[in-house]
Amino acid sequence: MSDLEKSEASGNYHEKKHEIDIEEDLKLKANIQVAGPIPVAAWLIIITELCERFAYYGASMLFQRYMLTHLLLQKGEATAINRGFAFFSYITSIFGAVVADKWLGKFKTVLIFSVVYTFGLALLSISAIDSLKDTVGLPGFIVALYCLISWGTGGIKSNVSAFAAEQIPEADYAHPSKPGVTINHGVTVERIFRYFYMAINVGGLLGQGITPAVSDYGYDKAYMIPAIVFVVGIIIFALGKNQYYDRPPSGTILGKTFRCIVFAFRQRHNRPAGTHWIQAASPTQDQTYEWDAKFVSGLERTYHASKVFMVYPLYWALYNNMTDNFVNMGINMSRPNWLKPEMLSFVNSAVIVIFIPVLDMFIFPLLRKAGFRLGPINRIVIGFVIVTFCFVYVTVLQHFLYKSAPFYNFTGEDPNDPNNTIEIPSDVNLVVNEMSIWTQLPAYLLIGISEIFSSATGLEFAFKSAAAELKSVVMSLFLATNAFGSLIGMILAIWSNDPNFVYLYAGQCVAMCIMTILFAWKFSKLDADY
Repeated sequence: MSDLEKSEASGNYHEKKHEIDIEEDLKLKANIQVAGPIPVAAWLIIITELCERFAYYGASMLFQRYMLTHLLLQKGEATAINRGFAFFSYITSIFGAVVADKWLGKFKTVLIFSVVYTFGLALLSISAIDSLKDTVGLPGFIVALYCLISWGTGGIKSNVSAFAAEQIPEADYAHPSKPGVTINHGVTVERIFRYFYMAINVGGLLGQGITPAVSDYGYDKAYMIPAIVFVVGIIIFALGKNQYYDRPPSGTILGKTFRCIVFAFRQRHNRPAGTHWIQAASPTQDQTYEWDAKFVSGLERTYHASKVFMVYPLYWALYNNMTDNFVNMGINMSRPNWLKPEMLSFVNSAVIVIFIPVLDMFIFPLLRKAGFRLGPINRIVIGFVIVTFCFVYVTVLQHFLYKSAPFYNFTGEDPNDPNNTIEIPSDVNLVVNEMSIWTQLPAYLLIGISEIFSSATGLEFAFKSAAAELKSVVMSLFLATNAFGSLIGMILAIWSNDPNFVYLYAGQCVAMCIMTILFAWKFSKLDADY
């Protein structure tokens, strides 16, 4: 007879139950869940990602100004090419994930695509030599971006974050020196994705600070620096070969997944009551399929995660303005001679590098100790809200830029005298209004904070939601949302010319506000599962 049964028989049931509830609460509070240390193998992968992001951002942040001032393209043309490059950089991540999961494993896949990436950076640097500008300048630039660098970075990015997280032991275990403290796998994964994301932005921070400054001495020299840093990253990654846990490629996982989904859909009317239709594929005791119940449950989580990803393209469409349309705006603002318009993205990366350790070591642990756990969906919503406010600010800023002298909206029309026209210089660097470029700082700051909550959490959510055999594929699906965001940007590039930018920013802002409300309403209940 249990304590509660004895108490109920003696009439003291409610008192005894209250005492047991208090005892259980004390046990839960005493069993503190903390993040464990990050293994050396994971740190090697994180450092490699830092070098790769240095190369990517150090080169790509120059593209818009390079196309406008060196290749002499128009704003809309340059923006379309930039967004097209971003599209291929992220859509190719699906191919990289399939190669890793089905054939080569993550280690070999990353190495092979790194070689492709290196050739692309080398061609980029050669095509930027001044004496070759009129012959191979634009063709070399396009080939380097679309045929080499985009494929290289796509093949790498779909694997490195999951590869780093897979170096963490999957089981929870007691802290070796602190009684009542448990090293929690999920919390450790959360930590590794934050530091992985911080490494991305340390690399971006350094690349965005160094290469624009070197571009004064020639774009070819500026592009050469990312190539050298990336080669260093490849060497670091290769040296850790014997320390990595590399999940063997499963070979037929995509086919098995497809067959499981088709089977579940056909049997959806026979599933257990109250379950999702995918659970119709879960085998009972007397059934044997090529998949088991654990695989089906993982597939269901993957399905729900994929629905969450559908909102991200719009977020990325707004975010990617930082690499082109924000640069367009900065070119037309007054600034010191030493400051290049794309260098303000340094602020975006600096915010992330500073805030991630603060959140990881102080804010989130304090919230957990207080019993308040900020789940991934709520963190994503916070990021969406912040980027929406960012575009409210950018819309207003662009409005006032068009109202400032001497070139106003850069169309040659004088808003104060419709009968008068203003001569617009042909050199884009000379078309500068009186508004200071420093007024752009809040926009970069807000986007940086939004990234911590939306982008880093999205990577974590994708990894945790995926079935073990599908982690690279699911990570690539999340990354591919950036590709579709770039596709939206390519369409909007039709209107990415003056004096349309106020309406362009306002439209994106309104769309993001509506989608954030719908996202929070639809998915907030998923936080209970994480």
